[in-house]
Amino acid sequence: MRRERVPAVIALLAGLGALFFVVPLVGLVVRTPWGDALTELTAPETLEALRLSLVASLSATTLALLMGVPLAWVYARIEFPGRNLLRALTTLPMVLPPVVGGFALLLAFGRRGLLGGWLDSAFGITLPFTTAGAVMAETFVAMPFLVLTVEAGLRSMDRRYEEAARTLGAGRWTVFSRVTMPLIAPSLLAGAVLCWARALGEFGATITFAGNFPGVTQTMPLAVYLLLETNPEASFVLSLVLLCVSVGVLVGLRHRWLGSA
Repeated sequence: MRRERVPAVIALLAGLGALFFVVPLVGLVVRTPWGDALTELTAPETLEALRLSLVASLSATTLALLMGVPLAWVYARIEFPGRNLLRALTTLPMVLPPVVGGFALLLAFGRRGLLGGWLDSAFGITLPFTTAGAVMAETFVAMPFLVLTVEAGLRSMDRRYEEAARTLGAGRWTVFSRVTMPLIAPSLLAGAVLCWARALGEFGATITFAGNFPGVTQTMPLAVYLLLETNPEASFVLSLVLLCVSVGVLVGLRHRWLGSA
C-alpha cells in the first residue's frame, strides 16, 4: 500500500491535537510520587474508596444489563409511536451535564421528589446520600452506553438465524437466549465494559445525588476531588489508577471502532 504524503499544515494541526491530549496525561504520570505510590494505594481510606467504587460500578453495570438489554431490544425490533423521542430521552445522560442529572434524580427520588416521598412513606426506602443512591446515579449516566451499543449490535446482526430457529420450532425465549444473545455477544461485552468504565469514573451525578461520605458514597473520583485539597500526592496516584483503567478499556475495545486497524 502506497504511503500518502501528509500536507505540512495537516501534520502540524494533527500534532497539536495529539499533544493537547497527551501532555496532560504525561504531566500526571510525571507528577505521580512513584516512591509513595504503594503506601498511598494501601491506605485505609484509599482501599475503602476503591472497594466502594468496584461495588457501585459493578452493581450499576448489572442493573444496566438487566434493564438496558431489553430496552435496546425494544428499540431495535419494535416500531411504536414516539420511539425516537423515547430513545433520545433515555440516552440523554450521555450529553447531559452530570450535575444536572444528579439534580434531576433528587427531584425524582429525593424525600420530596416525585417518587421519593412515596418510597419513603410506603416502604421506608431512602435513596439520596446512600450507597444505593450512588449505584443509581452511576446507572443513570452509564446505562445509555450499553443501550446504544447493544442496539447497534441487534440492528447489524443477521436475523435469518433467528428465523431459521423459529422455523425449527424454537420458542421466543429459546431464540433469544440461544441465538440472539450469542450473536450479539461482542456488542454486549463492549457495551458492558463501556458502561462499567463510565460508572467507575462517574463524579457529578454521584456527588449531587449521593454526596461524598467516606465508606458510604465516596468513590474513587470523589476521593480524588477531596484529596486534591488535603493530600495532592495521593490524588495523583488515584487519578493514575483511573487513567490506567480507562486506557485498558479503550485499548481492549479498539477493534470495535477501528475494525482490524
